[in-house]
Amino acid sequence: MFGKNLIYSFVFLPIIGAFVSYLIGIFLEKKKTGTISVEKKANEYTKKNTYHRHKVCDFIFVIITMIELIGTMVLYFNLSQYEGIIAEIPNICGMGIRFTLDGFRAIYCVITAFMWAMTAIFSMEYFAHYKNCNRYYFFQLLTLGATEAIFLSADLYTTFIFFEIMSLCSYVWVVQDERKESMRAGATYLAVAIIGGLVMLMGLFLLYYQVGTLEIKALYEACRGKNVDAAVICLFVGFGAKAGAFPLHIWLPKAHPVAPAPASALLSGILTKTGIFGILVISCQILLHDETWGAFILLLGVITMFLGAVLAVFSIDLKRTLACSSVSQIGCILVGIGMQGLLSHENGLAVRGTFLHMINHSLFKLVLFMVAGVIYMNVHKLDLNDIRGYGRNKPLLAFIYLMGALGIGGIPFWSGYISKTLLHESIVEYIHGIENGTFISNFFSVGQMQAIEWIFLISGGLTVAYMCKLFVAIFLEKNTNKAVQETYDNQTNYMNLPSKIALTVSALLFPIMGMLPNITMNRLADIGQSFMGFSGHAHEVHYFIWTNVKGSWISIGIGIIVYVGIVRKLMMKKQKDGSMIYVNCWPKWLDLENAIYRPILLQWLPNILGFVCGVLDIFVDSIVLLLRKTIYRDSIEETELEEGNEVTHVVGRFFNTLERLLNQTIWKNHPQKEDFEHRFALLYSSFKENIGFIGRSLSYGLILFSVGMCGVLIYLLGK
Repeated sequence: MFGKNLIYSFVFLPIIGAFVSYLIGIFLEKKKTGTISVEKKANEYTKKNTYHRHKVCDFIFVIITMIELIGTMVLYFNLSQYEGIIAEIPNICGMGIRFTLDGFRAIYCVITAFMWAMTAIFSMEYFAHYKNCNRYYFFQLLTLGATEAIFLSADLYTTFIFFEIMSLCSYVWVVQDERKESMRAGATYLAVAIIGGLVMLMGLFLLYYQVGTLEIKALYEACRGKNVDAAVICLFVGFGAKAGAFPLHIWLPKAHPVAPAPASALLSGILTKTGIFGILVISCQILLHDETWGAFILLLGVITMFLGAVLAVFSIDLKRTLACSSVSQIGCILVGIGMQGLLSHENGLAVRGTFLHMINHSLFKLVLFMVAGVIYMNVHKLDLNDIRGYGRNKPLLAFIYLMGALGIGGIPFWSGYISKTLLHESIVEYIHGIENGTFISNFFSVGQMQAIEWIFLISGGLTVAYMCKLFVAIFLEKNTNKAVQETYDNQTNYMNLPSKIALTVSALLFPIMGMLPNITMNRLADIGQSFMGFSGHAHEVHYFIWTNVKGSWISIGIGIIVYVGIVRKLMMKKQKDGSMIYVNCWPKWLDLENAIYRPILLQWLPNILGFVCGVLDIFVDSIVLLLRKTIYRDSIEETELEEGNEVTHVVGRFFNTLERLLNQTIWKNHPQKEDFEHRFALLYSSFKENIGFIGRSLSYGLILFSVGMCGVLIYLLGK
């Protein structure tokens, strides 16, 4: 019972806390503004007043997230006692909601709570002078509860319910400052989330119809021997959209630059992993060891990984660079998931590398986005040319950034090196398996897999290049404006003590985990790997021997070449005064959202579909009319009037009599000769036929279908 209550608390404590915090915030705001003059109300968002008004809400937010962190850690350290427990709340939305616990879920609950706690501490300083902080904290806590529920969900129905709650609540993060750019990015984020959610719901309908269950643990046996391809594709679209997989990655580079930095850290580090969680359910439960599916995910992962890295190299906006980096790292994770399918039962390295890189990426983006938040909090700019030189004479900030940069770059003795080495070794293992006949590949030759290996190494090199570009620009170079640089150099109090502690503690995890992989990362992999269908022992990897370190050094060498030869030579422009500035060389016509998605979805697609539906409607109506005039011609019953009905005959006879009277009197010189009985009969027949055509038309059928769907939804909501 204690374990179930603990699981419930992870989900519902933040949700209840959200409402409590919001109500307290409203009360404090009314209490403060109700006793001050109109003149003071106009200046209510000065630094001092704003900080004091929100510090109570800050405190509540931090306390709830810290309680959540402590609770998840208690559950993690008592995992053997509570593993496999089922916590169910029946009759919620008809089917009820169910939660469970295993090693994977426990670890990601801890990571989620840790990231929320660290961003909560940083948010106290970051939002000290922001408007609408009360609203932000409200949706932050709602999203925390929903995210924990997703990782704890025992069936896909529960996953879907909280997935949609999470998506809608996190939308507020993107539009927090309500600028034009934020609203546009929020619209993109919401569109991707809603479309993905609708497609996912269709996938759930299809899957439940095919196999009769949505319980994650039972899906493998239930789906064996059944055609669930359509359901799987629909589910993948929904989860892939949140994960940021190509070509549904467009929201990441748009949303991150405009969202507050703590929100960006969570969007990139945790919310994308809920999408990965869903893809893992498909790959490791529904289609476990499926080679076709593995090949599909591998190709998609390679494209996502390489494209994201290229976009990051071209970007000159700090947070956009980190957002594109997230796309690339998600691609790395997808590569690992794809290799799991290809390697079948020998996929231990791919399983462990996938899981560990998920953990690493979550923590990397926590640190890197909070560093970006420190810079934006003080400068209110993100363009590299504007923030250039800000980090000079700020050794702590440089150290924190370097820990994240070295980690995500896969440098030996940092945690990213461990997970990337495992992913790389899984590719190498598959190549060797094809060569010696251990694996029979139906999709890739040895040469093609070697090309994929090189794309993996090159993408790692691009990661080194863009992280190096950021470090040099912010921490080594001087700003082209000497006055601005002097201001930066004199700014020593750029971060308060709680923020320093939160960032430093988070950053220190990377070298500790990287230098002690057997104690830390291997232990985590052992606990979490069973969720991905692997319960055996992968062969031991000696991380620091030359064979494994060689791949990292190849990536580092590629990164140096790209930075020196491309970034410094081709992506910088010399000004008239001789100074060099960073330029964005990425062609605007390659922006998928503006060049393809928005024109297609908002302009071309509605017009094309409208035209197609119109043609189909006319075609169907014409067929119906042709059949009625030929094969299915209406027959006249003996009791049926040949034309019109009783009403038209009565009305027609009345007007015919009236016509005769008028012809004998008023119209005697110009008599009228019209059979009103026949005229009304024709009007009635025409009206009846038009109504029949409408009733049989495709458009009318679609309207009735829509009305019926609305009725079903109302019924379900009423349940």
